[in-house]
Amino acid sequence: MQRSGLAEVGAAPAPDAEELRRRESRYALLRGLQHPLWIFDFDQRRVHWANAAALKVWSAVTVDELCARDLGRDMSESIARRLSQYRSDFLSHGSVFHERWTLYPNDQPVSLDVSFSGFPLDDGRMAMLCEGHAQVSDAPEALRSVEALLHTTLMISLFDLEGAPMYRNPAARAAVRSPQETLQLYLCDSDTHAALMQRTLRDGLATVTAQVHTVRGIRWHELSARRCRDAATGADALLVSEADVTLLKESEAQASYLAEHDPLTGLPNRNQVRQHFARAMRDLELVSGQAALVMIDLDHFKDVNDTLGHAVGDELLVEVARRLRAAVRRSDLVARFGGDEFLILVSSSDAAAEVQRIDDRIRRTVCQPVSLGGRLISVTATLGVAMFPRDGRDFESLLRSADLAMYSAKEGGRNALAFYEADMGLALRARTELEAALTDALRDGQFEVHYQPRVAVADDHVVGAEALVRWRHPTRGLLPPSEFIPLCESTGLIHELGRQVFGMVARQVAGWSRQGLELLVSVNVSAVEFRDQAFASRLADVLRDTGCDPGRLQVEITESMLLGDDERVQTTLQALHGLGLSIALDDFGTGYSNLAYLQRFPIEVLKIDRSFLKGLSSERPLAELIVQLCRLMNLFAVAEGVETEEQLRWARSRGVHEYQGYLFARPMPAEAFEALALGQRAALRAVFSAGDSDRTSRAPP
Repeated sequence: MQRSGLAEVGAAPAPDAEELRRRESRYALLRGLQHPLWIFDFDQRRVHWANAAALKVWSAVTVDELCARDLGRDMSESIARRLSQYRSDFLSHGSVFHERWTLYPNDQPVSLDVSFSGFPLDDGRMAMLCEGHAQVSDAPEALRSVEALLHTTLMISLFDLEGAPMYRNPAARAAVRSPQETLQLYLCDSDTHAALMQRTLRDGLATVTAQVHTVRGIRWHELSARRCRDAATGADALLVSEADVTLLKESEAQASYLAEHDPLTGLPNRNQVRQHFARAMRDLELVSGQAALVMIDLDHFKDVNDTLGHAVGDELLVEVARRLRAAVRRSDLVARFGGDEFLILVSSSDAAAEVQRIDDRIRRTVCQPVSLGGRLISVTATLGVAMFPRDGRDFESLLRSADLAMYSAKEGGRNALAFYEADMGLALRARTELEAALTDALRDGQFEVHYQPRVAVADDHVVGAEALVRWRHPTRGLLPPSEFIPLCESTGLIHELGRQVFGMVARQVAGWSRQGLELLVSVNVSAVEFRDQAFASRLADVLRDTGCDPGRLQVEITESMLLGDDERVQTTLQALHGLGLSIALDDFGTGYSNLAYLQRFPIEVLKIDRSFLKGLSSERPLAELIVQLCRLMNLFAVAEGVETEEQLRWARSRGVHEYQGYLFARPMPAEAFEALALGQRAALRAVFSAGDSDRTSRAPP
């Protein structure tokens, strides 16, 4: 049995012969009772006195032998807590308890029904009178269930239909403020109580997550109520089991907040802009008002990252965000849209004039040089503006128009402002030409896959890779996905591109397996691909044609793909899981961060976005939260974009399983990745071989 913390102060000495004679004299009238009767001293953790029937129960020959036993020595923590509850309720409410207990005299189990009540000693301290009752021998299963109910941390309570408590197990009693507290008073919200009772009486069963009053203050509990009958009276009753889910609720609330804000700048992110825009447009429609969506792009920001590093680039973004907030009115919404792009949503009776005033303030304040890293960095910005309702009545239309206006301003030399005009649609001509080039590229096999190593945090051993598609353009050279994926999605070419990429990866992984390289490779999936009903069947065809072990492939999805039709999403994910593919959730925390996804869908891996690993550990609240969630929900954690030793040390200290990023290696062609993985394996073999040779050379003759 587990040693009780309450007994660690040291055992009290056994009573001497004179003290025992005094007790025998005081309790002489009780000695002849036929049922077991003993008095337990809470403070001494010893039996204070017992009659002859109790001595038989405790397998003791004499009272002095029983009183000499130190019952607190190996008392379990749960029994110690239960005894503390008894004493508290004896003192405060004069309670009496009737329970079935299993005692262990001389390590032999003895089960009996016991009535417990408060009993004052001569010195004024509260002891406990224990009165055993004869019972029919129970089956082992019944005895074990009673023990489980006593020791479990799950809170179990029985109420009558008026909500009055009839029984609480030790865990439930430890939670409530008073043993007489009703279910209605226990729940913080009366509407929740009414709804719980209504559903339980109607359906026989109900579950609710609600705030409750406890000795620790208000907590979140998940309560499951079932209509039943009281085994003692046969009357209708309510059996309630509950678990404390406060940690998960608080984590969900924090994730929900952070999901609407950019963790670097603290500005609202694109999700909040969409929500805010929808509300604002409804209000403006009612009054025929105007609004402007302003897209802001920092000129040549990539040069800052490439020359001074991402850390300095992030400092610049934080400072620009601060200046933008100061340049607009309190009613205007400023958001970070992603990368070095910001959005401002302006509502005004004359939105165009207000945009001009904002542009002037941006030129005077935002575009002033910034001192970072001992250098003075000049900042300029290009602005594109779309007007509501002239240029569009929904967010996506306005965003597209603002983007075209900004592109036009950049074409004109940057550091400028442009309002959307209809002839800017000519820019779509270049887009059409690119679309034709994409069709040729898919036909001619111009796409290739590069691999960024996924590395075990514990030992820097390559365990897999993330597959990243590149376009080997005949005139422009190697193009990153950002240059062609959006167009592929909007034109439907993404389905053929996805099929080709998955096929290239599957064939490559199968080839590596034949060489003895057992690696896990993840493949990114477009939202358009994922929504296609034929998506899973296409992957099944590729797996069959290539002979690749599906256990060596992982599908990466983002949170936005999980929104909408739960049944459709569940069907697709289950189909992928059924093929033997594992599922990774990429960019968790940058989107909607709904914890329900992690419970409802077969997701095994969470990838921590590089944006959450910037700066000091104290500045990584969402990364800390994601790692904690992985630990709580038994998920695999992978850190992306690890670029510094400090970030790697953080990942190691938090128990992150894998990482990828420029600190170890950039994405590379398959041949280079294969050479890296084979070289690392050869190095490991050399180490082990050297160790074996060394052991052999030193072996005795």
